[in-house]
Amino acid sequence: MPSACPAEFRARAIVLVRAGKEQKQTAVDLGIHPVTLSKWLRQDDIGNGRRPGMVSEESAELRAARRRIRELEAELEIVRKAAKFLGEDKPAPRGSTR
Repeated sequence: MPSACPAEFRARAIVLVRAGKEQKQTAVDLGIHPVTLSKWLRQDDIGNGRRPGMVSEESAELRAARRRIRELEAELEIVRKAAKFLGEDKPAPRGSTR
């Protein structure tokens, strides 16, 4: 997988396009794929509130939270199976010391 471009490089590419330079030509001049530049511009629009959407940091945080939820659900399922196997499939009454 190709290495990520530095933030300064991305910012410079975005500034060039925002200043009026043609998007496709800018991508060619900088040696990046035009779709990559389009993604950067879209992310910039979202980050600056010009377009609705989720910023990259929020998206990464949401993915991490969903991954953690899946892990916790898997752990809970293991505990439930163990409790059922041990005959403790019914929850203890409230206030019980069991």
